[in-house]
Amino acid sequence: MEGDRGGADRPRVLLPAARTGPVAAVLKRVGIALLLLFAVVAVVYADRDGYRDNAGGTLSLLDCFYYATVTVSTTGYGDITPVGSGARLVNIVFVTPVRVLFLIVLVGTTLEVLAERTRADWRLNRWRARVRDHIVVAGYGTKGRSAVKTLLTTGVRREDIVVVDPDPRIVAEAAEAGLAGIVGDATRSSVLRQAAVDRARVVIVASARDDTSVLVTLTARQLNPGAKIQAAVRESENVPLLRQSGADHVITSSEAAGRLLGVSTSQPFVSQVIEDLLEQGAGLDLVERDIREREIGGPIGAVGEPAIAIVRDGRALPYDDAACARLEPGDRLIVARSSHRTRHSPDGADGDADPS
Repeated sequence: MEGDRGGADRPRVLLPAARTGPVAAVLKRVGIALLLLFAVVAVVYADRDGYRDNAGGTLSLLDCFYYATVTVSTTGYGDITPVGSGARLVNIVFVTPVRVLFLIVLVGTTLEVLAERTRADWRLNRWRARVRDHIVVAGYGTKGRSAVKTLLTTGVRREDIVVVDPDPRIVAEAAEAGLAGIVGDATRSSVLRQAAVDRARVVIVASARDDTSVLVTLTARQLNPGAKIQAAVRESENVPLLRQSGADHVITSSEAAGRLLGVSTSQPFVSQVIEDLLEQGAGLDLVERDIREREIGGPIGAVGEPAIAIVRDGRALPYDDAACARLEPGDRLIVARSSHRTRHSPDGADGDADPS
């Protein structure tokens, strides 16, 4: 999977950053150049008696503009020269540094490119050194965007999400949304290493093709045996392949949509509630939380909010299971909660779902 395909396939990392348009950058440089020019004109005009014009007479404002222009541009015809000690001192300590700054502005495009590359390399090295326990999203299509949106609504920070996609435009869109992005094929080990998948806690496989999802899962599991891998497939017949490849949880997108269509035909309001539950942060939410100390020993029905299941020993038990008659230390509850209560209730802090 990892073979060398040349420099053209080398993955690129895009970090979120503010962008300045070319027109704004040019206008900014022009403004700086004019500011420097006017500063020299003002200084020369204030001490115009210390300058000598070969044509004779006192320097006019136009003469000062002329002198400032030929001086800061390093043309220097020599027809106007500083003769007074004050004028010469001003040329040494002020006009000469301004001339250097003016030249920097003139070649600012080249310097900006070099500075941008240096800054980008520094930010990239700093990001690689700090990123860990993050979530890698392989594929930023419809499924990937929805997964990221849900992660953000459940409290995951943007800097803890890394997007991997082969389309540079899609990764650029993710970077504009504040996410770190890797341009490359997620089936390749070198690309996933760029995403630091070996230090990730969760990998979300949201590829458009089932065969690609299998390869991404295999590669991610090889690089990080301990990460939790959540994958999506279109066809249910490919679910065993994903599980054998190392996926911890597999969602069949096509069949899930079909079941929802079937429910909406006979029970439209049930379908509406299911859709509401699928969209975190809007209306009703299903959240997983730790059991509270006062709830230990009691039945699931005594919980102060609608509890539909408990998680015990890695299994989800429905509310009517006999084991739910007594809640034990270490259990986790799956409860229904409105997004309004999650935002405003003091108990809402421990209702965030665990993305892992």
